[in-house]
Amino acid sequence: MTVFFRIVLAAGIACGVFAPAGHIAAADAKSLNIVFVSPGKTGEVYWDMVAQTMRAAGRKLDAHVEVLTSERNYRTMQELGLGVVARADKPDFLILSNEESAAVPILEAAEAAGVRTLLLSNTLIGEDAKRLGPPRQKLKTWLGDITTDLQTAGARMANALISTARAEKWQSPDGKIHILGIGGDEITPASIARNAGLKLAADAAPDVVVDRMLFANWTQSEAEQVTANYLGWAARKEIRPAGIWAGNDPMALGALRAITEAGLVPGRNIEVVGLNWSEDALREIKAGRLLLTDGGHFLLGGWSIVLLRDYADGCDFADASPRVEVKTSAITRDNLASVGDLIKTRAFDRIDFTRFRAQAGRCGQYDFSLDALISSLARPDGAGD
Repeated sequence: MTVFFRIVLAAGIACGVFAPAGHIAAADAKSLNIVFVSPGKTGEVYWDMVAQTMRAAGRKLDAHVEVLTSERNYRTMQELGLGVVARADKPDFLILSNEESAAVPILEAAEAAGVRTLLLSNTLIGEDAKRLGPPRQKLKTWLGDITTDLQTAGARMANALISTARAEKWQSPDGKIHILGIGGDEITPASIARNAGLKLAADAAPDVVVDRMLFANWTQSEAEQVTANYLGWAARKEIRPAGIWAGNDPMALGALRAITEAGLVPGRNIEVVGLNWSEDALREIKAGRLLLTDGGHFLLGGWSIVLLRDYADGCDFADASPRVEVKTSAITRDNLASVGDLIKTRAFDRIDFTRFRAQAGRCGQYDFSLDALISSLARPDGAGD
């Protein structure tokens, strides 16, 4: 390559003339206006964190994110969404969550108005899915959805219990590893997927018995009660309980209280796992009382902005699939130090969301893993060199 050509090529890249395929040059990229209609309440930790990661990603990716909160009222959610669609100055994108199928009329109105939509966390199910089909077919402005693989999370949680019990030789007199499962409920898709993961792991382990699959309505108090009842039953049956699988962190915390009341020592002669990456769970992991908390699904907020920025810049995530499924990850004592402060402080501006954008020629291919998250973090303000 001649010196002259090198100079011309460098100048062209700098000016955006030879921008990588699949991306618009930064100088030409349009600032985006995105509206998110949250199904949660103000102060509801999970949905607040979803919105916070969206806004943090928007600051990195030149997107203004407006958050409208439904306060757990699905009629309000529909009113807010339909109001956005009816605006004279429409947003570039509208993000919805299809809790209780409340997003369906908004999607249909958005189609008529030409507003592009993305579903987050909860997509179409049942008759709505049959009637409307997949994204970009009947509803062409419904670009796709971004959800989490909670079945794999449930299985990973169970396998962690099983591995520890085998290593510590916590079998009962019958030679089996006995586990209690505590689910949130029997009807919510997110609960069904987590519970299915537990069953998948247990079915693959002939030395494991799930003694009970009980339901605690996602609450700490009910989980404490069902755990206490189970431990009493196990004692009467001369069963040695090895682990408790809880479908979320509040239920895991309830199980921990019941275990302590029963005279057992969590982390020493029984293990508990949860899901949510909650601050309370991280404290229990640090203390050695909780084996792990799976999760990270609040980051769907930030990842959704990455997808839409790429789409707007000509790198369509649907080149791989209009349905993006993100795997959750487990936080244990081994990686707690890497992400604990991020969750505690919610300093999501430390995440360099630009690093998660799809590479030229690989549109729709993303690495939203925990390792990638950790490697993207800027040092906290005031951290020493």
